[in-house]
Amino acid sequence: MRIDSHQHFWQYDINRHSWINDDMSVIRKDFLPQDLDPILKDHGIDACVAVQADQTDEESHFLLGLAEENPFVKGVVGWTDLKSSELDQTLEMYQQNGLLKGFRHILQGEPEGFMLDAAFVKGVSRLKDFGFSYDILVYSRQLPEVVELLKQLPEMPLVIDHFAKPDIKAGEFDVWFKHMQTLSGYDHLHIKLSGLVTEADWKSWHMTDFEPYIESILALFGPERILFGSDWPVCLVAASYEQVLEIVNQYIEKLSMEEQKAIMGLNAQHFYKL
Repeated sequence: MRIDSHQHFWQYDINRHSWINDDMSVIRKDFLPQDLDPILKDHGIDACVAVQADQTDEESHFLLGLAEENPFVKGVVGWTDLKSSELDQTLEMYQQNGLLKGFRHILQGEPEGFMLDAAFVKGVSRLKDFGFSYDILVYSRQLPEVVELLKQLPEMPLVIDHFAKPDIKAGEFDVWFKHMQTLSGYDHLHIKLSGLVTEADWKSWHMTDFEPYIESILALFGPERILFGSDWPVCLVAASYEQVLEIVNQYIEKLSMEEQKAIMGLNAQHFYKL
């Protein structure tokens, strides 16, 4: 099964989706399963995982409703307040819905120290006891904190979204690579091959822009810990779904068929228990 492990749905609201600025006007509209389904079929993708884009429990319920109505949406990465004193009760409730696979917080928008707050770390650690995973969404400058977070979560199923968003447009590499070397030593950490086009020059990126990043992650994490994700529809500000796939295929086609199948679906199936 070929699986897109990272995409989003929303009914556009100017207040709730204020992060979509004027430069991103192409995605200032609704994006729902009926929009994605034909795209996946056209490119031989069998299923997807819907990831939160809004930090409310209503968002989690919205995505779960879409997943229940659309069988190709095999799982949801939702949001809940991981620092809540009632977290266990909330997780027990979500545990009743087999489509809820994990949670995410938009850490890239939080101040320094947020992810190492004792209440937040405790909240993330509780997810494992309820069978959930956690998606780490950060900028590359936050990677030192991610390293410290992982030290406190030695067994928690974790995945880093979008290669931790290195500034590809500016050519950022050495510091990002150093932290990725460290993080790759944590066997329970996976990484998503996703979100790269939006870190490059939206108007004039080239295939070769992504080579050092993808080649590095392949070498550090190996095909067994990498999950393909399109980041649709956010990717549309810089590239079509087809172009995102072309980038991925260019760098994984040299791998064995089994390794390609792992990156393009099997790893997501195992990590998210689809």
